Amino acid sequence: MTAGDVADASGERLPDASPEALVAALDALAAGACLLDGSGRVLAVNTSGQEILGRSAAEFVGQDAHELLHRDQHGNPTPRAHCALRKAALAGRTAQSAGEWARRGDGSLLLLSWLATPCVRDGLPPVTLVVFHPYESVRPTAELLKEPTASLSELERLALLAETTTTLTSTLDVDEALNRLMALVVPRLADWVVIDLIREPDEVWRTAVVRAEGDALVHAEELEGPMPPVPEESPMPLSRALRGESSALAGPETYQGLPDSGIALEQRRLFEATGMHSAVIAPIRGLREILGALTLGRSQRAEVFTAADVALLEDITRRAGLALANARLYQRQRKVAETMQRHLLPQLPTVPGLGIAARYLPAPDASHVGGDWYDAFLLNDGALALAIGDVVGHDLDAAAGMAQLRNMLRAYAWAQKGPASGIVEWLDQASLHIAEVSMATLVFGRMTVSDDGRWELTWTNAGHPPPLLVTHDGVTRYLTEGHGVLLGLGAYKGRTGRTDARAELPPGSTLLLYTDGLIEEPGRSLDEGLERLRRHAAALAHRPVESFTDELLQRARPPQNEDDVALLALRIPD
Repeated sequence: MTAGDVADASGERLPDASPEALVAALDALAAGACLLDGSGRVLAVNTSGQEILGRSAAEFVGQDAHELLHRDQHGNPTPRAHCALRKAALAGRTAQSAGEWARRGDGSLLLLSWLATPCVRDGLPPVTLVVFHPYESVRPTAELLKEPTASLSELERLALLAETTTTLTSTLDVDEALNRLMALVVPRLADWVVIDLIREPDEVWRTAVVRAEGDALVHAEELEGPMPPVPEESPMPLSRALRGESSALAGPETYQGLPDSGIALEQRRLFEATGMHSAVIAPIRGLREILGALTLGRSQRAEVFTAADVALLEDITRRAGLALANARLYQRQRKVAETMQRHLLPQLPTVPGLGIAARYLPAPDASHVGGDWYDAFLLNDGALALAIGDVVGHDLDAAAGMAQLRNMLRAYAWAQKGPASGIVEWLDQASLHIAEVSMATLVFGRMTVSDDGRWELTWTNAGHPPPLLVTHDGVTRYLTEGHGVLLGLGAYKGRTGRTDARAELPPGSTLLLYTDGLIEEPGRSLDEGLERLRRHAAALAHRPVESFTDELLQRARPPQNEDDVALLALRIPD
């Protein structure tokens, strides 16, 4: 190429000195380079550019760069209004693209990455310098036409957003929501999906770097893990997304300059390791906070992400943010409820010769945690008080009500020496005015041992499933006597409404108190649950009391039960 090949838009020759200097500078570049005038016409092109695009300088100079080169993935001309390079030349501003298709001299298509920037020369009209290089080897248009396109129609986008809403809102588990989110976008929209979550205000964790292999999602675990802090002023795409400022397109060239933060270094490592040539990054916003960022990347498919993809990803992350915020809130509530209830459940007393074991199993659903409880404590006359109960409701209010009932029962049982029925009647009346409990079920009993070693239980039942007595030989009996209505109905005003029952506990037998989560199952009757519990308890009669309790909980609890379970077992000495 010579200075004579350089012309302005009108066809007049430019002064020789400046063009010669620019031509020499362009030929020193290994990448393709060209100069455009203010209207987007080619003024000059270097040797590398001619080789990359398979055209001579004569074919370039004086031609409209967009009309000559710019094509879509199928080889068709694209509207001038969609040409970012032409807009940059007209506006005299810097711009870049992670990949656009260009038509070579032989008619084949080539995916190019380019950077355009204004170049001001003293006394001469400004020009635009464009540096470009290929993403992949030249391939015929016919071959490209056979490839699936990553772009979605408007109907497909709406269907994807509807599926996203349905899929993500049907789970309240954070990990499951993230897995579903990744399955929605890979490989439908991208070859890679990257999720960065903010765990604490200053802590970011790269939760997932995943690619699709057939129907499976495979983690690149070496790229996952803790991330550097989010810089406050960084203009880089991921940093801006993690601050909740904006979404952006990105490519490997975005992070090739001098890194401004540790996150920029991690991003460079990500692009190098995955081979992504185009990416789109969007913040994941919750109701009141930024939860993280979602990145989609393409390495295998040639299409680059566009502004339309940014809008689509923002719609997806908006839905994902609401789902993740709900899941996090749900898990926090579950943790609070479980912690509260476990701390409220008592330490078991030590009674010589008597084996005691208790278990509490929370419900699978956090909203169902709260009401089940057990208690065992020694009274001032030496008797052992036993209680098992269930406050109506499945939330933190039920857990709080359970704590109130338990403490009231402990205090009154310690202060009074009357029968179990009298204590429960007092508790029933007091709960209407003192405790914030609407209704509850309860079995309360006193266990005593005579001088000759015989153990006896006296109890009353307020609407609760009956205790189960299992002998050492596996003979079982439900203690159905002493049954009355549940607490909170206010039906009993005097001490004659509730009754006491009495039973001798044979040596080596096991007394089992439990809540309805151990026997109730959707679609089955309560009698079926009681029979299942009886049979399993009989089969485990010879087990030590700790093993008996664990195995019974494992075997008897229905798999479809969504309630929590409290269990109290007492083994009578031989």
